[in-house]
Amino acid sequence: MIDWPRVTELREEVGAEDFGEVVEIFLEEVEEVIGKLQGGDHSQLEQDLHFLKGSALNLGFEEFSALCLKGEQKSAHGKTEDVDIPAIIANFETSKSAFLTGLSEKF
Repeated sequence: MIDWPRVTELREEVGAEDFGEVVEIFLEEVEEVIGKLQGGDHSQLEQDLHFLKGSALNLGFEEFSALCLKGEQKSAHGKTEDVDIPAIIANFETSKSAFLTGLSEKF
């Protein structure tokens, strides 16, 4: 679910002191887009999923990123109605919980 070697690599790249801020910004930005999707605003679904995919991959949210990629591809092919938005949102919540738990254990 979480690519911990990627998380460790990012933490080393930005430094332990700035890593917390990176995580905070990531969560704020992703939760803003998740809220938009939860609210039924799918007007920019392909772009929103592209953003989520990239952001998630940078912070090691592998499974979530993969789901966003699948949704982005469906949306790009005009199959927006086939995108399982509730599954994407649920996976984000599960990934976020695993990530925050793991952070407290690993760092």
